[in-house]
Amino acid sequence: MDIVLFGASGMVGSRVLRELVARGHKVTAVVRDPSRVATGPGVTAVQGDLTVASRVPSYLEGADAVVSAYSPAHGAERELLQATEAVLTGAKQAGVARVLIVGGAASLFIAPEVTLLDSGHLPEEWKAIARAHSDLLALIRKSDVAAELDWTYFSPAAFIQPGERTGKFRLGKDELVTDAQGQSRISAEDYAIALVNELEKPQHVRQRFTIGY
Repeated sequence: MDIVLFGASGMVGSRVLRELVARGHKVTAVVRDPSRVATGPGVTAVQGDLTVASRVPSYLEGADAVVSAYSPAHGAERELLQATEAVLTGAKQAGVARVLIVGGAASLFIAPEVTLLDSGHLPEEWKAIARAHSDLLALIRKSDVAAELDWTYFSPAAFIQPGERTGKFRLGKDELVTDAQGQSRISAEDYAIALVNELEKPQHVRQRFTIGY
């Protein structure tokens, strides 16, 4: 498939890029600084900025799907909503139905009607991006534009960081996935496996799903 990937130079996006290329997909990586993208066979790096919404459809022409791993700068967390709206609108205008969003864990439930964001367990420095992602999922679910697309919002475990590519993990829907010790974690490498699995064989169209060990 021809995939457009936003945020390909980030911690998650770079692993998604690697996984896509390893499986033989052709990737156009749209980033603010193309020099930060590991280019090679199957990868084209393009300079672009999701906050300039009018340009987004041009990035998506001819694509089979779009993946947004966009991550706003610290202090500009609300740009996440604007950028993702630009992706959704751009996808609709470009005729690209399949959209996968790298999401957040804060809106996952840890108890009936209690989300991770509501729990009070999040460190203060994480709360701004957590609220932005929680609001983003609500926006997507209510969006008339998203309703015309085959979107998927993929929440990671509570802790995601670089690690081992094991291929062994569990998936869920709207509840935080935890292990026997009550920990919720996933490597960025295994998250990328599950994301590309979903891209290749959709199981969660117009849904959120999540992952953990």
